[in-house]
Amino acid sequence: MGFDLTEKRYIKETAVEARVARIVEPVANDLGYALVRIKILAENGTTLQIMAEDAEGHFTIADCERLSKDVSPALDVDDPIDRAYSLEVSSPGIDRPLVRARDFKTYIGHEAKLELIDLLDGRKRFRGIITAADDDTVTIRLPDAPKDAEPEHRLPLGNIAEAKLMMTDALIALAKTRQDVSPIDDDDDIETIEITDDDDISEETH
Repeated sequence: MGFDLTEKRYIKETAVEARVARIVEPVANDLGYALVRIKILAENGTTLQIMAEDAEGHFTIADCERLSKDVSPALDVDDPIDRAYSLEVSSPGIDRPLVRARDFKTYIGHEAKLELIDLLDGRKRFRGIITAADDDTVTIRLPDAPKDAEPEHRLPLGNIAEAKLMMTDALIALAKTRQDVSPIDDDDDIETIEITDDDDISEETH
């Protein structure tokens, strides 16, 4: 499956988050990274979280620092957030958000939780196994469906507000296998950094 940096993301964002994404994504793409998610959180005052990944789904401390260094001037120029904030750059993690069609295709057979923008089949929230995915839809099999109800639901990607993998033994095993195949150097396995407005850098392990 090709790694298309510009593949459409399916996630509900606030107007400010969408504005930040328009600033950040071209910078990330120029560095060879794909933007995963932008979140503005009410943590430690205000935190702007930028989540990104490389073609292998990794994002090391070196990647975080590289993206932070290049994106900070762009954010300073456009100034999309009207208050002081801390910048946090991180990897998607094991129980990652699913934001592109390729994400759903990659994790067929794994458990995910999805929330829709509009009701479908009488509900907005779905949690179950991804059984199929294409460029426009993802199919989820619900484990708790009544016997007389259809357990599988085909959801349009365009109706997804938020989706993420659930932490399971199978997902952990997959992550370990991928790490064995494409290891990250021991000295480069910290995947989150935070930068405050005065450019003091602190590191967090996750």
